[in-house]
Amino acid sequence: MSKQHGSLSINSENIFPIIKKWLYSDHDIFIRELVSNGCDAITKLKKLDLMGEYDIPDDYKPEITVIANSEDKTLKFIDNGIGMTADEVDEYINQIAFSGAEAFLNQYKDKTNEDQIIGHFGLGFYSAFMVADKVTIDTLSYKNGSSPVHWECDGGTEFDMTDGDRTEHGTEITLYLNEDSLEFSNEYRAREVLKKYCSFMPVEIFLVNPNAEVPEDTSDKTEDRKDDVIDADVVDGVAVDSENSENKDDKSEDKTPKNPSISNPTPLWTKHPNECTEEEYKEFYRDVFNDYREPLFWIHLNMDYPFNLKGILYFPQLNPQYESIEGTIKLYNNQVFIADNIKEVIPEFLMLLKGVIDCPDLPLNVSRSALQNDGFVKKISDYITKKVADKLSGMCKTDKENYEKYWDDISPFIKFGCLKDEKFCEKMSDYILFKNLEGKYLTLPECLEENAEKHKDTVFYVKDEQQQSQYINMFKEEGIDAVLLTHSIDEPFITHLEAKNENVHFLGIDSDITDTFREETDDDDKESFEADTTTLTDIFKKALDNDKLDVKVEKLKNENISSMVTMSEQNRRMQDMMKMYSMPGMNTDMFGDNVTLVLNYNNKLVQYVLNNKDSENVNMICQQLYDLALISHKPLSPEEMTKFVNRSNEIMMLLTK
Repeated sequence: MSKQHGSLSINSENIFPIIKKWLYSDHDIFIRELVSNGCDAITKLKKLDLMGEYDIPDDYKPEITVIANSEDKTLKFIDNGIGMTADEVDEYINQIAFSGAEAFLNQYKDKTNEDQIIGHFGLGFYSAFMVADKVTIDTLSYKNGSSPVHWECDGGTEFDMTDGDRTEHGTEITLYLNEDSLEFSNEYRAREVLKKYCSFMPVEIFLVNPNAEVPEDTSDKTEDRKDDVIDADVVDGVAVDSENSENKDDKSEDKTPKNPSISNPTPLWTKHPNECTEEEYKEFYRDVFNDYREPLFWIHLNMDYPFNLKGILYFPQLNPQYESIEGTIKLYNNQVFIADNIKEVIPEFLMLLKGVIDCPDLPLNVSRSALQNDGFVKKISDYITKKVADKLSGMCKTDKENYEKYWDDISPFIKFGCLKDEKFCEKMSDYILFKNLEGKYLTLPECLEENAEKHKDTVFYVKDEQQQSQYINMFKEEGIDAVLLTHSIDEPFITHLEAKNENVHFLGIDSDITDTFREETDDDDKESFEADTTTLTDIFKKALDNDKLDVKVEKLKNENISSMVTMSEQNRRMQDMMKMYSMPGMNTDMFGDNVTLVLNYNNKLVQYVLNNKDSENVNMICQQLYDLALISHKPLSPEEMTKFVNRSNEIMMLLTK
């Protein structure tokens, strides 16, 4: 065979169904694409004006109008932007994947830049065929002497293009919706999608329902209505006062109230932080995230080099009752919504926050729904992480009082970040706080210093202040400090700290009875004490019908303590891990408590059991002492609590006899 050279060809009959059905993951995204095209058309006109290529009239108001007509089963997108000539329609529309935005940028690359130009791939328009059986375009170019163009296609690979009747520059796209997509001609559904994707596009967007009932206007002054109505001329792309319209006919009497703009063309993140007030930040937070609680504080991102990135990250108030926390980081590209919580851009631990990030430089795929793998994305992620660390460390240095006030809420973010990001952990290591039993906030070195005399390199911690109050009081009496670690993330976090600091050990406040809490046993009493220990162990195992029960007898300094349970730190962490990673519906009790029952030899109730082992009340007292010990360790099961209450009543009845 002779050598052959050529170019690959694409069969439009095969590629068109792919574009219509599989290019976009979300069915409603066509609205974003068509509104984006309208924004680009207006942006191009503005840029031509700036470059002296076109003079925009003083009364020009750039806007996009979306008309949802459920009776006609249509959806219209109208802009008053640059418009197209017949040649441009042939070039941009009739050639799939030819980007008019790219062509514009190439033509004026020495005079303008890409800011605010949204489209790049030339495929957005064809998303209309995901929902429409037929699509028409009516357009008129801004160029002097241009003729209007009408284009239509029924979803196949053939189209018709003729002279149109549009009189104002701009473009009107009409979608004749298929039966499966009629929902989008409903005003409320259209508004929902527009709010989702287009809330912050750089052009005002108005949604119109031509079939809506118009309330009676009791005013005698026509002038009062001029700014509040649109007539049939809006459907041609420009809102014109009916009295000044050249085309006065019956349609001019059909006036529909014009709703407020759906979009805010200048969202807060586009402004410089110095231009934003505290109330504006809070109002933006409430509007975007529908959170009635005020955010704790926020970080305003504003970077121009080496990439363009703006945004606001909010630290929300958290409900400590919830073990899992999920935030929302909305990602935008040139003020166009892309997606929530894209992991490649937003570090995983920051997805606990709420916020918006706008980066025009993001390497998006052709559907603008996801990112393409790119080392550039990692740089953005690293920058965001650094800015958060700088904000937190700076607050701790310059505003320690507020930093401590916020700590209980922000600590899950910081601890999760330390677990997930080594660089973040290094930056924050000196600014991690621990709240002690007195409510004072300490750094890790300060925690170690508190107990240095009696327990070197050890930090005791409390998981539940209420349940472990007996242990807390015992520690306070001996002047030993402990810190509160009550969040689900604390267990893996302290394990992480121990791995990074060889001489640091965290112990639960109920993990063991140390010499600090014991009385010394005289040598002369050791033999009898050991015998009594054996006796008490046998009595309790028999009374509780548990031969495997681990019983320990101690001479505690506090005689008021009768019994308590301890659990080794290893068993505790194993049990916590099992609970954290267990499958839904799994009964974690199957792993057992692995607790040790500690009896205080100096307590009168324990001595009563020892000296009255044959009494008929001994079994009941042993069971009660065991439950009292368990209550300080974990909640009793419903069955255990019922028995405990009944037994308590029975014991009180004995006192009345």
